[in-house]
Amino acid sequence: MKYLSRRTKTILVFLILVTTGYGVARFLQGENNRVPQDFTDARLQGAAIAENIVTLSTQSTNDLGQVNQYDKSGDYTDALTLTTKLVAQSQEIRNQAIALSTQVGDMAKALSSINSQDARQAALDAITNRLALVDQLVNYSNDLDALLNTLRNRFVGQPTTAGSVQALVNKINTDVAAVNNFNAQATQSMAKFDAITAK
Repeated sequence: MKYLSRRTKTILVFLILVTTGYGVARFLQGENNRVPQDFTDARLQGAAIAENIVTLSTQSTNDLGQVNQYDKSGDYTDALTLTTKLVAQSQEIRNQAIALSTQVGDMAKALSSINSQDARQAALDAITNRLALVDQLVNYSNDLDALLNTLRNRFVGQPTTAGSVQALVNKINTDVAAVNNFNAQATQSMAKFDAITAK
């Protein structure tokens, strides 16, 4: 380096400083977008549970259509049998909802360790939608129980309001649509999170 001119040495030092500065900045940015392992683990498990919930609740819509047909034709025995099966399935969905809320809680605990404010906001949006999904599952379960009680009353000959089964089936289908919607919004928020943290 002693054979280089002063100007060349200055340019070389400048380039070394710029390159080093760029490398440090990239490293720090990587640190800034670092995602805690606890958050990642809870996120992956939560996403799998949420997809399972969506699958289970969506399957119920076909059975609900059949329950409605049985009710219209006066076949209360088959309507009651199928609804009893749906209520049993809803217990599995409740168990999945509890598991999901645990994972969402773990995500929320790790939220403060995410350095990027934009990434943290995207994660918070996903958490909010997952919690709304769990809350909607409570409505779903309650509406299924109400449908079962209505069908039991019909089966034993107690008077029920005309169209009450159809109204409850519609409510349950609305619950399922809301569950799917909250899951889709949570997925979109996590896609945004991934885009931010990948930079």
